[in-house]
Amino acid sequence: MHILLTGGTGFIGSELIKQLVGHQITVLTRSPNTAKNKLKYTDFSNINYIDNLSAWQDLNHIDAVINLAGEPIAHKRWTAIQKHNICQSRWETTQSIVSLIKASSSPPDCFISGSAVGYYGDKQQHIVTEKTSPEIDNDSFTHNVCKTWEDIAQQACNPSTRVCIIRTGIVLGVQGGALSAMLPPFRFGVGGKLGNGNQYMPWIHIQDVVRAILHILMTQKARGIFNLCAPHPVQNKYFSLLLAKTLHRPCLITTPKWLLKLIMGESSVILFDSVRAKPRQLTKIGFTFTFSRLEPALKQILLTSSR
Repeated sequence: MHILLTGGTGFIGSELIKQLVGHQITVLTRSPNTAKNKLKYTDFSNINYIDNLSAWQDLNHIDAVINLAGEPIAHKRWTAIQKHNICQSRWETTQSIVSLIKASSSPPDCFISGSAVGYYGDKQQHIVTEKTSPEIDNDSFTHNVCKTWEDIAQQACNPSTRVCIIRTGIVLGVQGGALSAMLPPFRFGVGGKLGNGNQYMPWIHIQDVVRAILHILMTQKARGIFNLCAPHPVQNKYFSLLLAKTLHRPCLITTPKWLLKLIMGESSVILFDSVRAKPRQLTKIGFTFTFSRLEPALKQILLTSSR
């Protein structure tokens, strides 16, 4: 299978590539040399790097597209410039791919395109499935980013191409994502809950993210929206206690909401929006989680990182 992959050097993409060694991969990246260096553990004989799609007239030679490109949403304050970068890094790449799919006489069989559980907004204690309406207002940046991103991707749907939107939760691993940022204070014994800690965290182990994407790719009946999160989301206060316990550290500190809002500005909403998401559509197509509960997931990740 020939797969076009965007976001191949990101946290998820770089792990996904490790599992695609039996396929021909074309990685779309802003800097092929940087990508080659970052992905040096891979077999280069099956990977080709390109920095734009301008030379392509269609995707007739591509069997599947996995679109994970996007400026990290939590790494910087949401200034006007940063918001623009977050949006355009997702929307422009997706639009280019959609245009090429539409121009193809033999389009890819599958187009998997990224999104996030931020689509739903703050759902508080309510259970969230793929059919749940979002809780948003006109100023909900995370919802607007995701909705536009998804709307663009859905335009590629045709009788020959199934479009699969993956609304990813909080991906747990030590090479990137939220956990890598949380570990230092917790290891020093100064970690704790955020605000009142009642907000639900729709977490998922990095291994299950990769396995889920591959399952969607290989399952012909898979199409539509998929929540990529473990079936048992937990509240932040429980997550914090369990992380501290796994590290054999105390969990005594509470970081107030006002302080994080002062430090992070508008982007602090990603820490406090509560999304009790369930992966109903993913389990419906036969996917089984290796890590469905948080404690085994944290133990495996931290054991691996200590080796």
